[in-house]
Amino acid sequence: MLLELRDVTVAYGRIEALHGISLGIEQGEIVALIGANGAGKTTTMKAISGLLPLQRGSIWFQGQDISKLRADLRVVRGLCQAPEGRGIFPGMTVTENLDMGAYTRRDKAGIADDQKRVFGLFPRLEERRKQVAGTLSGGEQQMLAIGRALMARPKVLLLDEPSMGLAPMLIQQIFNIITEIAQQGTTILVVEQNAQQALSRATRAYVMETGQIVKEGSGRDLLNDPSVKEAYLGVA
Repeated sequence: MLLELRDVTVAYGRIEALHGISLGIEQGEIVALIGANGAGKTTTMKAISGLLPLQRGSIWFQGQDISKLRADLRVVRGLCQAPEGRGIFPGMTVTENLDMGAYTRRDKAGIADDQKRVFGLFPRLEERRKQVAGTLSGGEQQMLAIGRALMARPKVLLLDEPSMGLAPMLIQQIFNIITEIAQQGTTILVVEQNAQQALSRATRAYVMETGQIVKEGSGRDLLNDPSVKEAYLGVA
């Protein structure tokens, strides 16, 4: 197992947000985590990234317990996130934002190669490379957030609500690119409210409700599960 959460509990003060969740991701998979607002999906991502401490349980990455490892050192190890709400640097150019994604690296040739890879995935970013990021459209900012995360050369790419606030055509485009990134060899954990897109792309998926994993299976099986259809796909 490349990344594994074992009985993870996280709290905000006295309020417990995750109640002993366990999940795992194998090398090369796209794993989706779906659920309603407030289910605990973003909290899970923050726990994996090291932005929230664990009350109980552990997080294992490449066979090592990283539960107490600093967030920046997790990036160095290969865990990198494109956060909810994109979180770009609005006053910097597109190229400067991508450079920030590679801040832990010193291999100039490799960084240049990865920037070419990002521009290959997102030609719009190459067209806007000198543009200030805050003036980009919502879809372009999402592309930039994903591209910046890729500049860290992650072993696992964490995507938190990549379709949030985007038009349907752009959502399709973003998920096509996510699939392409996976095909290029990057393992992906995606948190997403658009269950249709997430499940149709996922190797496996987990359904989260009120801080607990309530269902898991292949993306296809959950896409056809009657209870999932009714709760998340608007199909009775």
